[in-house]
Amino acid sequence: MGKLWYGLEDRVFVVTGGSRGIGLEIARELLDQKAMVVICGRKQENLDAAKEELRGGDALLAVPAHVAKEEDIERLFDSAVEKFGRIDVLVNNVGMNLPAGGLVDTETGTWRKIIESNLTGTFMCSRKAGKIMRNQKGGKIVSITSVAAHKASPGLNVYGIAKAGIEMMTKNLSAELASDNIQVNAVAPGMVRTDFSKPFWSNQEVHDMVVKDIPMGRIAEPEDVARVVLFLASDGASFVTGQTILVDGGAMAL
Repeated sequence: MGKLWYGLEDRVFVVTGGSRGIGLEIARELLDQKAMVVICGRKQENLDAAKEELRGGDALLAVPAHVAKEEDIERLFDSAVEKFGRIDVLVNNVGMNLPAGGLVDTETGTWRKIIESNLTGTFMCSRKAGKIMRNQKGGKIVSITSVAAHKASPGLNVYGIAKAGIEMMTKNLSAELASDNIQVNAVAPGMVRTDFSKPFWSNQEVHDMVVKDIPMGRIAEPEDVARVVLFLASDGASFVTGQTILVDGGAMAL
């Protein structure tokens, strides 16, 4: 199959958590589409490595930022607008999980860290982007959630709760911003072959247990998720809003 083109040339994207995993692949695909990309991450060394790998030149800006810190978000978006003049698409990709045990045994500090990075960070980034896009009279917000938002998952309970919150946020934002020509959607992957989920897929027994419930017979690769994000960011999805698209090889259809 030849390369797919999404008509994203010269559009400006902010991709949170863009220094590795799914976010890095999204940034790579966007640069291949001739888009302009701003990535952020908490660690400068990861951003430096991503810049070296992506080789985006003047089309790529890397900004150190923690999405759970309001001052970092302000600096991220201000830097993006200063360099590129506008923001066309926000991709909320940051995802963080910690060992939590059962919910009744979860420490409040652990709960707060997971909720702040996943849910509160997505809220604050979406709020900032929404104000910019409202003034522009157009834009798109795409958030990465998870199939863990749709079913109970041992070890992913607080994470799944945070991602479910993002999906409801997506619905509310889509209704509030529709009149400003802003579409808001989410993408919910199953297991993806990234470092984030490596403890699961690198264990052959766990990998095989997961794959047996996936009709397509494999876990997702990062590009499987990235290309759905590109579709939602394109003009082809201009009448799609308030939706969550599952990228799970059919697992949730069973």
